[in-house]
Amino acid sequence: MSIKRLHTNNRMSQIVVHDNTVYLAGQVASKAPGQSVSAQTKSILDQIDSLLAEAGTSKKNVLSATIWLCSMDDFAEMNAVWDSWSTGGNAPCRACVESARLASSDFSVEIGIIAGL
Repeated sequence: MSIKRLHTNNRMSQIVVHDNTVYLAGQVASKAPGQSVSAQTKSILDQIDSLLAEAGTSKKNVLSATIWLCSMDDFAEMNAVWDSWSTGGNAPCRACVESARLASSDFSVEIGIIAGL
């Protein structure tokens, strides 16, 4: 069994590749803390693009996404950014759930991704 871990510390890895599947840790807008849901979502999707590229894949191979929002009132705002990112008939399976709190009060959105190579 082949497992490759990238950006690893004692707590977690940002990327884990197992066979032909890439798992990303939940991503928050570390470059846009405290900004709007749109800005955070855009920042997260940019991070996801970079991590997927580093793993040797891209958004066209995303299989599943889990999105956490601090408020479902932000669903439409997040979706406006998501919809412009998820184009070309490659939409993944997706779940979006409300979470009262994320790791920091600076973050309103978190996205986890599973992709194929």
